[in-house]
Amino acid sequence: MHGNEQHWVDEAIQTNWVSTVGANIDAVEKELAEYLGVGYAVGLSCGTAALHLATKLAGEALYGQAKPNQGTLQWHRVFCSDCTFDASINPVAYEDGEAVFIDTEYDTWNMSPEALEKAFELYPDVRLVIVAHLYGTPGKMDEIKAICDRHGALIVEDAAESLGAKYRLNGQWVETGTLGQYSAISFNGNKIITGSAGGLFLTNQKADAEKIRKWSTQSREAAPWYQHEEIGYNYRMSNIIAGVVRGQIPFLDEHIAQKKAIWERYEKGLADLPVKMNPWDREKVSLIFGCPV
Repeated sequence: MHGNEQHWVDEAIQTNWVSTVGANIDAVEKELAEYLGVGYAVGLSCGTAALHLATKLAGEALYGQAKPNQGTLQWHRVFCSDCTFDASINPVAYEDGEAVFIDTEYDTWNMSPEALEKAFELYPDVRLVIVAHLYGTPGKMDEIKAICDRHGALIVEDAAESLGAKYRLNGQWVETGTLGQYSAISFNGNKIITGSAGGLFLTNQKADAEKIRKWSTQSREAAPWYQHEEIGYNYRMSNIIAGVVRGQIPFLDEHIAQKKAIWERYEKGLADLPVKMNPWDREKVSLIFGCPV
């Protein structure tokens, strides 16, 4: 915490905006969408909620709207990272899908492109891949995206831990959180910036953002009475939580630099031991905002 957080939380209380609408939520969505270079960001209660709605939306895009008692992935397999927190995978079960785990590679500790290609040979009907960036270090997204494009598959990008990490794609540095058709980041207590909770759904499609906003506010229709035609969720971000996140956004670059310094300290301290550090490719990954290394 830096102190700025208190200002925005106090403002939310003083202006009586303590629910799931307010200036802090608007600011977090706008500022981080601009930072990442993505069209739209939707503030949600946690990263898991963002992953769930991203997975649900991908399923609906691929297979159509499900019945109220069914998930959008029912009877369908989904390729998933096998070395990740279960929040990446649980949404597949929420939506009645079957997770097929793709082996992790030594190079990045993330999804192996070679194993992904082999998986498509075994299950050519799969159309959804959920990729997690373990400990905030991106996987080989150029290769993964190329494989998915060849097989007509969508990508849900679990960027929960990688806010601020850049990846060199087609010769340009781009932010993680912009590498999938649908992406999610988290503000949980152990993330690079935190609100104690909270998350964002990221997309370049206005219609997708509007759908997620609707689902996250119980799918209420635009009617003067309570009318619901789709399954909804109470997933919207709190304006109080958003105040904490808003106060931390100016310090994101500082936090990234601190994280890199910690990594380097461990690398030096463990140099004489048979321990392998979490690897990252300096040619493809930048952990310092604006300063590719």
